[in-house]
Amino acid sequence: MRRREFISLLWGASIAWPIAARAQQRERARQIGVVMGYPESNPNARFGADDPKRISALATELLGLGPDLMVSNSNLVTTILKSETHGIPLVFISVSDPIGSGFVTDLARPTGNITGFANFQPSMGSKWLELLQQIAPQLQRVGLMYFHEPPNIGYLKSAEAAAPSFNKKLIGLEVRGGTEIEGAVAPFAAEPHSGMIIAPNVVTFANSDLIVALAARYSLPTIYPFAFFAKAGGLASYGFDAAEQFRQGAAYVDRILRGARPADLPVQHPSKFELVINLNTARTLGLDLSPQLLSVADEVI
Repeated sequence: MRRREFISLLWGASIAWPIAARAQQRERARQIGVVMGYPESNPNARFGADDPKRISALATELLGLGPDLMVSNSNLVTTILKSETHGIPLVFISVSDPIGSGFVTDLARPTGNITGFANFQPSMGSKWLELLQQIAPQLQRVGLMYFHEPPNIGYLKSAEAAAPSFNKKLIGLEVRGGTEIEGAVAPFAAEPHSGMIIAPNVVTFANSDLIVALAARYSLPTIYPFAFFAKAGGLASYGFDAAEQFRQGAAYVDRILRGARPADLPVQHPSKFELVINLNTARTLGLDLSPQLLSVADEVI
């Protein structure tokens, strides 16, 4: 895809947002810029992938077109857009720890021009470890793949604190880009009885197929933060409906373009989390999952 076509696709994303104001023929058409931390080839979403320079360049070009509002996903994209918007409303989707990341100072009444929807609390690191223990109790070593940003560090610390209670050794697998993933996984997988937790960030989102393939290649029981990993062959996921959160974000976009201030729209967290288990992958890994665990799963593939 040529770069000009790529920018046009980003700009045209505003078509998907249900803004009633466009139905008023005499009212000026509103323009929305959307930058997301996924590659163009990813069917779950698109655009900036995990390259900060590319994200920044796209953001600059979009802002030069004079949008009324910007939409971001992921902490990396939101951090870049926050430094560039300067007064244009920004609605973020699926970010971690919005206060600790410096996006807002108060969840109930965010200050400035930013509000949106958060994903996981830092304590989710220990919950993912607990679920991995239930799925594959024979594991002795668990590697948590993370990107060096405050929320991912929070997941890592949470899992490290919980590891002794599950008799596990927790190892951080830091990745700063897609080219580092296999180099992190291969040596870790050399020791037996190993599994992984994949933290949510732009690197793991943009390289989801590679991570699932490596987990299969090295027979690593792995738990993921979103269902699309499990549906692509990953062992299990525990997270929320990301597509639904984008629909909620669309409602915020609509309200802001109708006159609401971002400060009047509280930052929201998911109210429901879902466990998805890929039984085919479990069988391939030789895991015998208990009927009790399968009964509490929201979806079994």
